[in-house]
Amino acid sequence: MGSYLVKRLAASLLTAILSSIAVFLIVRAVPGDVVAQMLGQSGGSGSQAEEALRRFFGLNEPLYVQYLDWLGGVLRGDLGQSWVRGQPVMEIVFKAFTVTLQLGLMTLAFATIIGVPLGLVSGLFEGRRIDTAIQAFNILGLSAPVFWLGLILLIAVSSLFAWSPPLIYRTPFQNLSDNLSTLLLPMLSLGLLQAAAYSQFTRQCVVGAFSEDYVRTALAKGLPMRVVFAKHILRNIMISLVTFMGLILIQILGGVVVIESLFALPGLGRLLITAIETRDYPVVQGALLMVVFSALLVNLLVDMLYHVIDPRVRVDA
Repeated sequence: MGSYLVKRLAASLLTAILSSIAVFLIVRAVPGDVVAQMLGQSGGSGSQAEEALRRFFGLNEPLYVQYLDWLGGVLRGDLGQSWVRGQPVMEIVFKAFTVTLQLGLMTLAFATIIGVPLGLVSGLFEGRRIDTAIQAFNILGLSAPVFWLGLILLIAVSSLFAWSPPLIYRTPFQNLSDNLSTLLLPMLSLGLLQAAAYSQFTRQCVVGAFSEDYVRTALAKGLPMRVVFAKHILRNIMISLVTFMGLILIQILGGVVVIESLFALPGLGRLLITAIETRDYPVVQGALLMVVFSALLVNLLVDMLYHVIDPRVRVDA
């Protein structure tokens, strides 16, 4: 277990370094920069002003020097200062990330509570009417765009219940009721789609397990279906369900740009869009790096859970 953890941490570190290089280069591949925007807004076009601004922001240095300076700050826990807001990037990104993380965890919980039972029932009663109904829900959920579902929910709730979420976001510590009300529709928009995906995946796992020899042998021995289902099928598909749970959380954290923009949530996705529009390189790099680190951490936790769920799985190889 210990040697495996060291190997996984080393692999994660290498991935993080390669990802940081990709993030740094991708950000600078966007046409235009903050200097061009500032000079354009102020109407200035003098070479002296441009040179002074580039020197101030460090853009006059070679790319590798800029990267090493930024990487050194990251290793010290300093993501720099926002070129537009003038605030520490770590503070800005962490504040936005807490919003996205809460939305992601709420969505994951909803998708798991709804999707897994539907998938288990659908797989258990394959080919029957209830399976057909659940399959219809899965197909609709997998094919519906998230922004479309968000708009439909917003219009439906406003028309039927004359209610709309609060316009100003408040943290759970400021006002828990307003906080949950603000995140309710975004959570449902993302959660229904992810629940459909989770349900479809769970159904495939159950159907596949029924074709395994150990399940057919258990049924042939006369064991009750509930025993076979609980002790043989559910236990053996648990690792697959946990793996898919991790993938769903990564997908939610990395794909909330549309839903946060639609519901005006001050999360990581909306922050990223604003920072790209203003060419605020430090904020863009910090936000993307937070997404990468979150994905690496989720993958690491999922790998560690394998051994907890099933001690027969060797993680020290």
